[in-house]
Amino acid sequence: MKSKVLSPSNSHPHDDACYFSSCQPASMQLSNVAWSPYRDKPLLEPVNVTITAGEFVAVVGPNGSGKTSLLRCLYRVNRPSSGQVLLDGQDIWSLSARQCAQRIATVLQDTGAEFGLSVFEMAEIGLTPMSTSWKRSENDSRIIENALALLDVGHLADRAFDSLSGGERQRVMIARALVQCPDVLILDEPTNHLDIRHQLEVLELLASLPCTVIVSLHDLSLASAYADRVLVMKAGKMQDFAPPSHVFTEQQIKQVFDVETVIDEHPITQRPRFSFYLHKKQD
Repeated sequence: MKSKVLSPSNSHPHDDACYFSSCQPASMQLSNVAWSPYRDKPLLEPVNVTITAGEFVAVVGPNGSGKTSLLRCLYRVNRPSSGQVLLDGQDIWSLSARQCAQRIATVLQDTGAEFGLSVFEMAEIGLTPMSTSWKRSENDSRIIENALALLDVGHLADRAFDSLSGGERQRVMIARALVQCPDVLILDEPTNHLDIRHQLEVLELLASLPCTVIVSLHDLSLASAYADRVLVMKAGKMQDFAPPSHVFTEQQIKQVFDVETVIDEHPITQRPRFSFYLHKKQD
């Protein structure tokens, strides 16, 4: 399982030991969860998995495999056509949208523009599910500052959000999710716009958080390096759900992604490492 070490003080002068004190890592159970906007064409076929509280789960698969559709079921946007999504044993559709947002935070692929908000104000939106007042407390400000510092965007706090690069926006959106102090954090391709260093820093951070983390990734090396278990999708069907060393085999990667792979062991992490190539057809 992932470590539970969080150190805002590494990147910010404030050391807030209670930064995530309200988090209660939650389990999620998908019981025969299927979804489609069409009556006769299932886009997501029944999925049965149990995600342990505090686990880091990576969801992988080729484009169109159902990763985003599955995640949308988990954060209460796609209502399953059949089956249930249970949060600590409770159907998330028995909760109000606000109750769900108090426990589940999301980071989506498309950050968009946000009507002239500053970076600080954008992160501040993360307080909304828990807020009972429009007035921001000193502790609220400290939580926002620490979250921005953790994602290396504290120096941008006064900048307009829509003036940022794609990678900077993505890190602000992750900071906003952290401000919610979620029990479950769900991220859809969070490393897409990030350079190599920030990809690694963000995954290191996610792996250290004291909450359940569910993240879709295209990069199998990142999934292998950081996930406790990997959920493999293809054409709307779950193919496997197991630790990286069991999921990432040459045979399964070929079957799911249609590429050849040489797999060895990373000398530092001891996790599977991949070299991909296309199989050349014989003339």
